[in-house]
Amino acid sequence: MPPAPAPGRESAAAAMTHAAATWLGTLSQEQRYFALFDSPLDPEAEAERLRWFYTPTNHGGLAVREQSAYQQSLAMQLVATGLSEAGYATVATVMGLENVLDQVEGWRITWGRERGRDPGLYWLRIFGQPGDPVWAWRFGGHHISLNNLIVADRLVSTTPCFIGADPAKTALLGGSLNTLGGIEDQARQLAQTLKAPQWDQALLHPSAVSDIVSGNRPRIRHGDTMMHMQDLWRGSFADPALTRLVDDIDRRAEAGSGYTEDDHARVAITVPPKGISGRNLDEEQRRGLRRLLSLYTGRAPQDLAEEYSGHYACDRVLDEVHFSWAGSLEAGEPHYYRLHGPDVLIEYDNTQRHANHAHSVWRDPACDFGLDVLAEHRARSAH
Repeated sequence: MPPAPAPGRESAAAAMTHAAATWLGTLSQEQRYFALFDSPLDPEAEAERLRWFYTPTNHGGLAVREQSAYQQSLAMQLVATGLSEAGYATVATVMGLENVLDQVEGWRITWGRERGRDPGLYWLRIFGQPGDPVWAWRFGGHHISLNNLIVADRLVSTTPCFIGADPAKTALLGGSLNTLGGIEDQARQLAQTLKAPQWDQALLHPSAVSDIVSGNRPRIRHGDTMMHMQDLWRGSFADPALTRLVDDIDRRAEAGSGYTEDDHARVAITVPPKGISGRNLDEEQRRGLRRLLSLYTGRAPQDLAEEYSGHYACDRVLDEVHFSWAGSLEAGEPHYYRLHGPDVLIEYDNTQRHANHAHSVWRDPACDFGLDVLAEHRARSAH
């Protein structure tokens, strides 16, 4: 997290507090049972807050489809307070892609539910009362996870922030929709500017790993390797057929990448980071690296996005960000890239479904879920 205080964090928190309180005020007692959890200061609630997903599993909370049209609008107004205009449009598009994916899969995938690909299966949950000294909110479903913590009326964390797209690219009348195409193209353009010695530093592996490496871990640690599909769900499946389906998806993904345990170790997250550092890029490449960073931090509300831009405008900060790549540089071929520094971990993969299924995540190894700020708040409160 950028260290300097910013008024944008107070204004964002105020907007979130108002939107969350308004939404909660319309809910029935039964709806509030699912929507409202205890404060992050409660150990059980905090354990639940740190459980996040990007698979089509129950993310915890009140599902969009269990709300009236008016309540849905209020829920989405809260979601919008945590995003830039472009970020909100991207999230709304990803939700709508569930209808497209349903058709792509022949309307046959159920995941043990009445409808397996359902744009109404996105869950919103509030932790603590909006306006309390500590409270948080989470919104997530298939390919979306937004996590926000507010402490002392200040938005202190917006990560992990996951956005994926399946299909990544789909036909439209007179054109095509490429939901995450901008962040893919910008990274590829940066990679293609690397000269041979630079490329040797940046190349993680000639083949792409089949998913983001950090998975849905609450904390990032040295040596983390890719989590397999079976570990990315809330609990186990009651239906053995679904267990077999997940096993098969993971098996096909691993066969497609050709990865062994040694390969996974090669692309593991490490401290210090793998890849080429910002200090070893020329000025044009450094501008490209800043543009790529901004496409992720630009998911945040505008004032915060500008704060992050100022943070990475500092040469000393950019020097510590490492860029790495795995897989092909050809558009339409499986690939993976990573940006990693003391306060940033960005991962992107487009490998599954013949490189038409993309995952992207923005994290802060130093302050995901605002854990450091929350620890400081607890310490102060104890005295």
